[in-house]
Amino acid sequence: MRRANTRILIVDDEPTNLKVLRQVFHDEPYRLSFARSGEEALALIEQEVPDLVLLDVMMPGMTGYEVCQVLNERYPSSPIPVILVTALQDTVDEVRGFELGAVDYITKPFAPAIIKVRVRNQLSLVRAEELRRTQVELIERLGQAAEYKDNETGKHVIRMSRYSSILARAYGFCDEAAQDLELAAPMHDIGKIGIPDSILLKPGRLTEDEFEQMKQHPLIGTEILGQSDSELIKLARSIALTHHEKWDGTGYPHGLAGEEIPIEGRIVALADVFDALTSKRPYKDAWSVSDAMGLIREQSGRHFDPALVTLIEQEMTAILEVKARWAEDD
Repeated sequence: MRRANTRILIVDDEPTNLKVLRQVFHDEPYRLSFARSGEEALALIEQEVPDLVLLDVMMPGMTGYEVCQVLNERYPSSPIPVILVTALQDTVDEVRGFELGAVDYITKPFAPAIIKVRVRNQLSLVRAEELRRTQVELIERLGQAAEYKDNETGKHVIRMSRYSSILARAYGFCDEAAQDLELAAPMHDIGKIGIPDSILLKPGRLTEDEFEQMKQHPLIGTEILGQSDSELIKLARSIALTHHEKWDGTGYPHGLAGEEIPIEGRIVALADVFDALTSKRPYKDAWSVSDAMGLIREQSGRHFDPALVTLIEQEMTAILEVKARWAEDD
């Protein structure tokens, strides 16, 4: 994806090289800025952070490596993509550039077509990361919206999301997949936005009719999340729909059983119940971990996937660390 306001900073102490690179990108919809030293480049970046920097390595004063080091220190949480452009061709030099945070390394003399493609590729990665951050923020904000409608706390959502991640890794998820599950899990009860407060906040037992209305929240959640191309939102939608299904087929809304229930729904179901049992609510005191696990073992093969019950016991040390770190305020 290319945008007309995409800004590229080109840094080289040789005016001829700056002219060549200006010509390379003359037909591209980028805003180009130029600097002839590392110091000048840093001053320009202070005024406006560019989308990408093409940076010469060997310059008088600050080298390109030193500029990279300063950028790492100034922008640790949102690094600026830097492509090093240099006549140095030793592998050691290239490795050093990557160690300092450069995203690519192009040696001189370069082919204009190659440098254009590599710049486009890096900018596409930047846009993809921006889109993912937006999706994550959207999910977090929707999760907060659901909390306003419920008597559960934000810390409940944090704990059960981290429990879900721990169980996912123990089950065999890679780190990226486990992190995605942790990000999507807070959306499990988004459908409660559509449940009347008279039911959602009722301190006593629900009537049969009220419970039937409550059972609609997984379906409401899937409608809220809708059909999306985002893998993260698809995952959140699956969790919202299936986290009340039970291993023996007696759950809702569709009565799925066993491995018909997506693994993400099975994991979040167990994480959610464990935290609900061990947390204080206006209508109940917190159960001890021992009592909660006693019920969970009893429900192994009924409510919960037996393999996950084994894993939560196996991972209890990590689970309890999360529980202590995100304990409710007195």
